[in-house]
Amino acid sequence: MIRTREDLRAYLAADLKANGLERWRFRDRYLERPAYFQRLLRYSEYWCNTARTPIGHAIALWFRLRTKLLSEKFGFYISRNVCGPGLSIAHPGPVWVHNKARIGANCRIHQGVTIGEAKGKIPLIGDDVYIYPMAMVLGADVGNRVGIRAGAVVTRTVPDDVEVAGVPARIVRTHASLAAAAEA
Repeated sequence: MIRTREDLRAYLAADLKANGLERWRFRDRYLERPAYFQRLLRYSEYWCNTARTPIGHAIALWFRLRTKLLSEKFGFYISRNVCGPGLSIAHPGPVWVHNKARIGANCRIHQGVTIGEAKGKIPLIGDDVYIYPMAMVLGADVGNRVGIRAGAVVTRTVPDDVEVAGVPARIVRTHASLAAAAEA
């Protein structure tokens, strides 16, 4: 959660790096639309979390409105204070994230991804997770360094260092097997 200007700078820098950008340029507003949305989302998080004066509340309202309009335009339904630093949204297109879900640092999300509630359980996604197009995480916790392949439907807890695929999702590869194959 962004609570200070230093947090805001750190989140923005991590998001730029995750999106392959060295620094922010005005033209990126049009050329890198997902990164622009993320930038507005981070400012919205900062102002909504720290506004104490009437002017601060007005600025927070402005950023909430801008992110809402831009999210509807691009098909991103991501609430404030859900994603950790280093978020990367690969393409414009529908992305739905439950407002109470938590996504760790350095997560890459492709189009058509749904992260939602199932049976009253809210997903908790770890760090360094790669979610391929059209995947769903429904009420399941996902560990660190996990790849969720295209079209997978995750309904059970996923451990660290694996890749999952299928409906329902099953482990198809562990990172230990990758290391063993590299040594051979």
